[in-house]
Amino acid sequence: MDVFSLKPLLICALIFIPLERVLTLRPQKILRRGIFTDLIYATCNGAAVNLLLGMMAVPLINAAAFFAPASVTQALGGQSLWLQVLEIVVLTDLGVYAVHRTFHAVPFLWRFHSIHHGVEEMDWLAAFHTHPFEQIITKSIILIPVFVLGFSTEAIYLYFVIYTGQALLIHSNVKLNFGPLRWLIASPQFHHWHHAGERAAYDKNFAGQLAIIDLLFGTFRVPGSSTPSKYGVDAPIPRNFFGQLGYPMVPRKLLAKPRSAEASDAEL
Repeated sequence: MDVFSLKPLLICALIFIPLERVLTLRPQKILRRGIFTDLIYATCNGAAVNLLLGMMAVPLINAAAFFAPASVTQALGGQSLWLQVLEIVVLTDLGVYAVHRTFHAVPFLWRFHSIHHGVEEMDWLAAFHTHPFEQIITKSIILIPVFVLGFSTEAIYLYFVIYTGQALLIHSNVKLNFGPLRWLIASPQFHHWHHAGERAAYDKNFAGQLAIIDLLFGTFRVPGSSTPSKYGVDAPIPRNFFGQLGYPMVPRKLLAKPRSAEASDAEL
């Protein structure tokens, strides 16, 4: 999504705003706290990310493609469309899981990823709330193999449509857990627990589309039909867009007290 693509954003709004009214998880205003910052991410962030990603990834893709056997690329690109899409989903989500878990485990990378976790009221727009550095790293790692291996343009495009739709859905303020399929497919309940501001839920549910990946690696957490009582992090993350862009680079000692600490002081 970029600054010249407001029509897709409007279409998404026309789909997900009514859906959140019908399947509401928790009472929440449409113009909730932080929504204007998220609109900036949704309309402007993508343009810069796509530009930088193109500058970085295209040379890498061309270099890697030189070593990819033509027999492999022709075989993969010649498969049925839906089989290619399924393979892309599995391949990319394994990459998402690995990169996402790394962003949680490495303190320097967590500074960037904490921007996404700073959202305190979840809805479909929260899916866009990601630092551009994280987007560039994640997209580069998961998409380069897809382009190098020779999957068809149609399959890649269809994958992007499915991925975007599911990313918006799992962030949405909807009560939906997919029933028995919650063990296989990432649901809103699954991803809301990833955003939970509760210690028992930390570092769980890293996959973006296939919950079974977390099940296999022991990081799956969907406790019954329950949902988190709160979201967010206890870090002094700025509320505005430009403050969030610079936040990961600010020395920790210069940051204000975490919000939880400020609240405790206020109570004394």
